[in-house]
Amino acid sequence: MVHEDLFARLNEAGYKNWLKAGYCLLKVKDGLCGYTDSEMRYFHNTLIKSNSGLQRGQRCRNDCRPRGNQFEYACPLCNEWRREILRHHTKPGGVINWGNCRPCLWPTEHWELAKAYMPRGLANLSRADQCDAAALLNLLNFCDHFSFINQRIITEVIRSRNELMHSCEMQVSNEWMARFQKSLEHLLLTLQHVPEVAAARQQIQEMLSVDLSLHIPGMDCVDGDSDMEVLIESISQCETELLRESLKDLLSNSEVEGNPVPLERMQNVHRFLSSHRDLEEQFRTELQSLRVKETEQLKGVNTDSAKR
Repeated sequence: MVHEDLFARLNEAGYKNWLKAGYCLLKVKDGLCGYTDSEMRYFHNTLIKSNSGLQRGQRCRNDCRPRGNQFEYACPLCNEWRREILRHHTKPGGVINWGNCRPCLWPTEHWELAKAYMPRGLANLSRADQCDAAALLNLLNFCDHFSFINQRIITEVIRSRNELMHSCEMQVSNEWMARFQKSLEHLLLTLQHVPEVAAARQQIQEMLSVDLSLHIPGMDCVDGDSDMEVLIESISQCETELLRESLKDLLSNSEVEGNPVPLERMQNVHRFLSSHRDLEEQFRTELQSLRVKETEQLKGVNTDSAKR
């Protein structure tokens, strides 16, 4: 069977929950993409119309850019955009990822404005459909254009997403799934008027109601069932995307100074991928990067021990 290794993983209850939750987040992204794009286009136009210093057609003449994540020196136009971003930020005193943005494009590109309200590491993205669920959820949380949504609901979904991505064993309990499903339902109901969100909610409900392991006891039942074949193929694609996102989080966070990823987490992820032939082959490049990071951390630990 093509998906024999996946079938074995799906019979692990915790991993099946992890995959289902990841599928839900992918559908949240699908539901939010078009909505956040059109809303930020409207928000961008509203700022231009309401602020004489931002009238359409003006251009940054200095090619202003952040230095790392700092953006303190800019031309008058970019400074005005910076003030507007802060004015509409729900946590203006917190960390704002200016490094995501190309300020010289703020006058013309609404998504460059959106990225100021998102997590770091999105400098190379220019469209809503390139963003993951975490980026779009942070936009809803930190831009006051979406203040009609209860922030507590959004932060609960973000917290669950982070727990899912940072799970060393790629497993979550039934109790965790129940809490996640409840917080997700609250958020999706708030945006039920958006057709794409309503469709995503329906797909999420359908997935959460399926006990995937019940379909896979003999591993041959899928051959004659085209609907099940489609479902398993969809789960396989979801697994790939979810693992890739988790690895991206892991590898990028390991580069943040002062906040290294725990060595145990890297070793557990490495062990998990290496123990499954299909995943080891599929994520060969990422595994190599993970080995390098592990070696660097081990050297650091040994150096610190020697100094003592």
